[in-house]
Amino acid sequence: MQTELSRTLGIEHAIFGFTPFPAVAAALTRAGGLGVLGAVRYTAPDDLARDLDWMQEHTDGLPYGLDVVMPAKKVEGVTEAEVEAMIPEGHRAFVRATLARHGVPGLPEGEASGWRITGWMEQVARRQLDVAFDYPIRLLANALGSPPPDVVARAHDRGVLVAALAGSARHARRHADAGIDIVVAQGYEAGGHTGEIASMVLTPEVVDAVSPLPVLAAGGIGSGEQIAAGLALGAQGVWLGSIWLTTTEAELHSRALTAKLLAAGSGDTVRSRALTGKPARQLRTEWTDAWDDPSGPGPLPMPLQGLLVAEAVSRIQRHEVESLLGTPVGQIVGRMNSERSVRQVVDDLTRGFEKAVDRIDRIAGRSAR
Repeated sequence: MQTELSRTLGIEHAIFGFTPFPAVAAALTRAGGLGVLGAVRYTAPDDLARDLDWMQEHTDGLPYGLDVVMPAKKVEGVTEAEVEAMIPEGHRAFVRATLARHGVPGLPEGEASGWRITGWMEQVARRQLDVAFDYPIRLLANALGSPPPDVVARAHDRGVLVAALAGSARHARRHADAGIDIVVAQGYEAGGHTGEIASMVLTPEVVDAVSPLPVLAAGGIGSGEQIAAGLALGAQGVWLGSIWLTTTEAELHSRALTAKLLAAGSGDTVRSRALTGKPARQLRTEWTDAWDDPSGPGPLPMPLQGLLVAEAVSRIQRHEVESLLGTPVGQIVGRMNSERSVRQVVDDLTRGFEKAVDRIDRIAGRSAR
């Protein structure tokens, strides 16, 4: 599964995998793709350094990347406490009432709330990059579009390719103008933050818009046949995230959540602002229903919503409250019906890709006759 981009990066398969789990990223790199570790949950530089040290030890000298969440425009002098002070009391009351209605216990005494969405803050992302650039990462991806120009220049000085996600051809052109090396065309079907254009429409539009820059197809891809479709539309690889959530290497916090993912169908997700304040595709739950209900206060803009719900999400996860338990995931969840290793997933993807290519070759051969 080779393309010009995969050859440039020295990887066997043009499969790029975003994941918050170091073990998944390393396993994908060893399987011939390019594992991309999500950095947004690392608020302490030492924690990121620890996991990058681990990646170095478990990737056999093969390439891997890092994904950050960094706004393109510089914002200075804003602290987390100042931002959190902007949250209205009415929204805090809504969270308390929703948790009480579902009988969600508090966290045990002394147990801190889990991950807070602070990686969006520029100063946090820059600390992550200060750590990451001490390691031989080959790709830096930014989930909020083009990073600031000085970050792009800093990456290029180190020989690191820069990728940015785009939900429209207009976004993609802005990335190209900003000096980005790779555009990830992320369709409506994708998990997490995503736009409103489906992959089948978006991918060729972005390919045409930024040619000759390489494009990765993302959203609704979880089989080799779908990879073949993305490459047929002009992409030079695929960007996969959701499919790794049910791998044996994934470190999901809850067996109950894994079970929900394995049982979910492709219609069991919703594009909601409930988690971060920006539209993000995730499992539909009574938590997302509450925030999307017109009678409620509605989600706050990013990053206020993420800060508001951080402790609530930790409590829901800690106590495995099934009705509220969810996670960002794409519509491809309908194909995630069994737990497999990352290597098994990659093997299934490559076999499906070969079958699709053979099928097209036969069709083309019959047409030629």
